[in-house]
Amino acid sequence: MAIVTETTAPTEKKAPAGQSSLLEAFEAFDRQRAAGKEREAQEVPDAVVTLRRRAIERFAALGFPHIKQEEWRFTNVGPIARRAFHRAARHRIAPEALSTWLFGSAVAHLVFVDGHFAPELSSTERLPEGVVLTGLGRAFAEHSDLVEQHLGRHASFDEHPFVALNTAFIADGAFLHVPRGTVVEEPIHVLFYSTGETDGDDRTPATFPRNLFISGEASQATVVETYAGPEGAEYFNCPVTEVVSEQGAVLDHYKMQQESRDAFHMATFQLRQERDSSYSLHSISLGGALVRNDVNTSLDGEGCESTLNGLYMVKGDQFVDHHMRVEHVAPHCHSFELFKGILEERSKAVFNGRIYVHQQAQKTDAKQSNQNLLLSDKALVSSNPQLEIFADDVKCTHGSTVGQLDDEAVFYLRSRGIGMEAARSLLIYAFASDIVGRIKVPELRKDLEELLFTRLPKGEIVRQAF
Repeated sequence: MAIVTETTAPTEKKAPAGQSSLLEAFEAFDRQRAAGKEREAQEVPDAVVTLRRRAIERFAALGFPHIKQEEWRFTNVGPIARRAFHRAARHRIAPEALSTWLFGSAVAHLVFVDGHFAPELSSTERLPEGVVLTGLGRAFAEHSDLVEQHLGRHASFDEHPFVALNTAFIADGAFLHVPRGTVVEEPIHVLFYSTGETDGDDRTPATFPRNLFISGEASQATVVETYAGPEGAEYFNCPVTEVVSEQGAVLDHYKMQQESRDAFHMATFQLRQERDSSYSLHSISLGGALVRNDVNTSLDGEGCESTLNGLYMVKGDQFVDHHMRVEHVAPHCHSFELFKGILEERSKAVFNGRIYVHQQAQKTDAKQSNQNLLLSDKALVSSNPQLEIFADDVKCTHGSTVGQLDDEAVFYLRSRGIGMEAARSLLIYAFASDIVGRIKVPELRKDLEELLFTRLPKGEIVRQAF
């Protein structure tokens, strides 16, 4: 299937290397499918094939976003657009190489290596009866009704090139279905590990995980979604996660992004909540050279509650962008957002949050807060919380702070015999602990605390204090 873009016409500027290489990669991917050699699944539904083609055509038309577009004016994706990519191949990895990223309290592990499901590294035997946790490629054949009902129905690619790109390469990712009334008491862990291996190709490997999580009516579950890779590895990760929370469902969701600081991570998260459902997301972003998280939630039924918390810690030349959109569609719903950033050296961050209250969404209660701590004169953050309200009986607040450590607080600690570095580290940890302390998975919370102790100067003193 040849893809022709307007940018390749003689009178137009040539498409950047990133776009051209990805269009070529899609053609190779599509030829594999047509020849019956697609690796991820024995059978791909016609609806998915059609969806892929629509998506690649849209990506070809949109191209990569640029800073003249309002939603991208602070985020320059030039480093991605200028680089040539290929779809990452399947690689094997020793189980012990993943021991750092897995935790024993999980009831199940679903592992993906370079975007490909690795059943030999996964474990799902202890899941309650009826719970389905598998690779999306397998779900095409085994749970086609649920896949076709929800896949691509919630995360739109009409105006988002990275969602279009992910959709074009839909092949594998995590598929979870928790049936009606089922309670999964222990966490479910999904790990995406990127090796950065190129197999001798000078192009950068790219992966496109597509996740679909469905929480059935009155069900309860906890999902931990981890993205990791060895330090120094260069790769492009472009995941999309669609979550459906049905009536009365309770889902706690944790996203841990701890990738190589030389990697690109452009992620989209789309949540749809039905009546009386409760959902919480904790997004932790620590790795990546250029990172963007688009988080979109839609509270579509009365009585929904949505909690979105996040912590991003960047240094060097790292760049992280969070774009949040919370849509209150139905009345009597509650949403709470708290995102905190810690920036060192020459790092940069963007927070763009929007709460959109529809006319019929009376009695909405929505709060949004973004707080940033700059530890260097060269660090920079752009924070833009927004409200769009079309109902007249609501309670909505938003706020943003950007500042440095409180000199008086540092002086107070130093007057008690604490050194400068230790005093600063104590205050930084206290700032971060507001988010860390909200993590309900003990092992995950402990791992993050240990990471903070290791990263902060005089971390042992901080450990003793807390």
